[in-house]
Amino acid sequence: MCARYELDESPADIISRFGLTDPLHAINMSIIRPTDQALIIKASGIATVCGWGFRVNWDNKPMINARSETLRGKPTFKPHLENRCIVPASGYFEWRKESNKKYKNRIFPSDQAIFSMAGLVDGNTFTIITCQPAPEIAHIHNRMPVILTPVAEREWLNGCQSFEHVAHHLVPYDQAPVTAMEEPLPPPRQGDLFQ
Repeated sequence: MCARYELDESPADIISRFGLTDPLHAINMSIIRPTDQALIIKASGIATVCGWGFRVNWDNKPMINARSETLRGKPTFKPHLENRCIVPASGYFEWRKESNKKYKNRIFPSDQAIFSMAGLVDGNTFTIITCQPAPEIAHIHNRMPVILTPVAEREWLNGCQSFEHVAHHLVPYDQAPVTAMEEPLPPPRQGDLFQ
């Protein structure tokens, strides 16, 4: 998954979709980039704002993604397997490469206007878990965030369930087609007429 996603829905719609009881304040409701503060929902449905990307002492870049297949064995993520969260979104962005050009795609499940991505929390930061892509978007990128169904969200956030009991949700989304809307390339720049 690339380093951009969006949450472009009204606070009222987000509260309704996730059954939140607290008002949403000071939340970036547009394009979210690594290290930005963003809305996450922890166990028991507690909404909070955290920075995107685990801090590690061996890399200057934040760890914004965690591969579902290797979570159990990675020292960065293994201690946080029981600190699960969901990350609300209305789409995420990936760039399809073709020869020397990149094409921006906004990707989202076709059955949910607001969806959630599986994540882990480390204090005041979070990371998004990725998996193999759904077949319909595999031509764009070889990874995608784990998108959860509403039923899977409840199980993922259930603190009484161990990671081993909920790990089966860390798979490509298959409840509905995953849609990619590719943005057209900008027109070529006109050369300076007075050179």
